[in-house]
Amino acid sequence: MESFKKSCVYQIYPKSFRDSNGDGIGDLKGVMEKLDYLKTLGVDYLWLTPFFLSPQNDNGYDIQDYCSIDPLFGTMEDLDRLIAKAGELGMGLMFDMVFNHTSTSHEWFQKALNGDKKFQDYYFFKEGTPDNPPTNWQSKFGGSVWEYSEEVGKHYLHLFDKTQADLNWENPMVREEIKKVIRFWKEKGIKGFRFDVINLVSKPSAWEDDEEGDGRRFYTDGPRIHEYLREIVVDTGLDADDIITVGEMSSTTIDHCIRYTNPDEKQFKMCFNFHHLKVDYKDGDKWSIMPFDFEKLKKIFHTWQTSMDEENGWNAVFWCNHDQPRAVSRFGDDGMYRKRTAKMLATVIHGMRGTPYIYQGEEIGMTNANFTHISQYRDVESLHYFEILKEQGRKEEEIYRVLRERSRDNSRTPMQWEAEEQAGFTTGTPWIGVNENCEKINVRESLADPDSVFFYYQKLIQLRKHYSVISEGSYEPVPLKQKGIFAYQRSWKKEKLLVFANFTGKHQEIEGREVLDNWEILLSNDSAPKINGKKFVLDPFGAVMLYSCERA
Repeated sequence: MESFKKSCVYQIYPKSFRDSNGDGIGDLKGVMEKLDYLKTLGVDYLWLTPFFLSPQNDNGYDIQDYCSIDPLFGTMEDLDRLIAKAGELGMGLMFDMVFNHTSTSHEWFQKALNGDKKFQDYYFFKEGTPDNPPTNWQSKFGGSVWEYSEEVGKHYLHLFDKTQADLNWENPMVREEIKKVIRFWKEKGIKGFRFDVINLVSKPSAWEDDEEGDGRRFYTDGPRIHEYLREIVVDTGLDADDIITVGEMSSTTIDHCIRYTNPDEKQFKMCFNFHHLKVDYKDGDKWSIMPFDFEKLKKIFHTWQTSMDEENGWNAVFWCNHDQPRAVSRFGDDGMYRKRTAKMLATVIHGMRGTPYIYQGEEIGMTNANFTHISQYRDVESLHYFEILKEQGRKEEEIYRVLRERSRDNSRTPMQWEAEEQAGFTTGTPWIGVNENCEKINVRESLADPDSVFFYYQKLIQLRKHYSVISEGSYEPVPLKQKGIFAYQRSWKKEKLLVFANFTGKHQEIEGREVLDNWEILLSNDSAPKINGKKFVLDPFGAVMLYSCERA
């Protein structure tokens, strides 16, 4: 396997990737069918979102058994074959570990409900009456973080849905259970682990109301978080060179992410942060929309890139995942300039310092779903907020506009393999509707078009493996007077890389800091710009990578 700095990770949401048996739900055999496609793309790791036994209240992030396969997705034998076949093709599997909480259907929680004190201490059960929860904290999915249990006579903590009870990491027995799960999958040959909302697992020693916010300041990057992560990583050997790890960090800080990923700390190889994906939240509220703030986006990227570089941290860099709207619809033009926008956004991410992640369908320029009725939505968060926003007095027309832009279902519509019925995803009825634009946007069309978004991504993946300045180089923002232009320089020994990206729908003349005539154009997403000294013109949503290497 490639070094994680030279690697590219492809995220698969199995439920929506490929259905092999016609039941409308993607499965492990469906992933197996498409391994050659992924090998052609050139990715190194396949991150699969949870397919473990689950009631599916939060699409698998409510796990009932960490070491069993949900029959919806197949069998352990299917998984063993997938691990082996991917390995033969030079790709490792990355599993999604949800250790902040379990499903309330998990054996541990059920034993807790039945009065077993040992397992009650696996969770957070606190005193309180049904109408008087221990704190006023708000769930990530809306409503209180506390649910009253009639069986126990206490409230239990759930930062997410009420069917997702938070684990008590203060209890060393819980941490030992988690280590057993990791060792089980390592022995199966798993090469990567992604840890879901992992910076939320260290809870405070005292429980108090939050008079300033929703409670997150008390449990985000909590008091013992670095101690816990170091223990888990060292005791299970996740710090080995042949293992890739990434932590999903919610509402985190740069200082913490430096510690999470600096090799000396022996925690993770890299981490996700989401600050750049909140630049279109009006007043910080996900459910209040506004055009994205380009200057804020640019500042966030530049700040995180330079700070992590200076302190030897490492980013996982990305636009899309299963929880986010499609970037081409969010940050560009998904109509006339869809292909060019998709390539421009890819250029920005894949030239950065960090390990790039591609979410299924991103490599063919898939767009938001554009659903028009609540009956089309499946996401528990979207369904919750449809009711919450109605209670707030918002009109349905406005609520639907918010959902069209914000719903997690935008990224969960089935992968578009071909223009046929159900986009080649299933021969049955899909669990969620297929995007109507599958006739024009699909894998078959992409593979037949030499100028497709797919082949552009393929080139970017190859460039990271070939050029050390991309995988190892430092990062420096390039200030420009033009509005809507994102630019940075990477440097490594005698190599330099310049990246320019136009986030606007108009032509822009760029004037760089130095003469660029002798720089090589590594990649451009449209017609190659004509360079004249320090100047060149970028097309609407245009992007270019320029390379220079001093000769001895």
